[in-house]
Amino acid sequence: QKVHDHLGRAVGRVAGKDGKTKFAIENATRTRIVLADQKVHILGSVAHIRVARDAICALILGSPPGKVYNSMRTTAARLLQRF
Repeated sequence: QKVHDHLGRAVGRVAGKDGKTKFAIENATRTRIVLADQKVHILGSVAHIRVARDAICALILGSPPGKVYNSMRTTAARLLQRF
């Protein structure tokens, strides 16, 4: 029972209110994120997936969303400069 509560919380943190967190990660990293039951699928190029994955992992592990957004945006901006 307790594991499912934590799972729901983790999925909720990734989705965000009205899906805003998910959209922010998708737009900043140029990826598509699909939240299936217990899995998170990330579609995109390898470099962009890596940035999105790091952001999602940080959110699930409890980092505040604002901090995750800032670090993700700086990393994504660096990526876009390179390509």
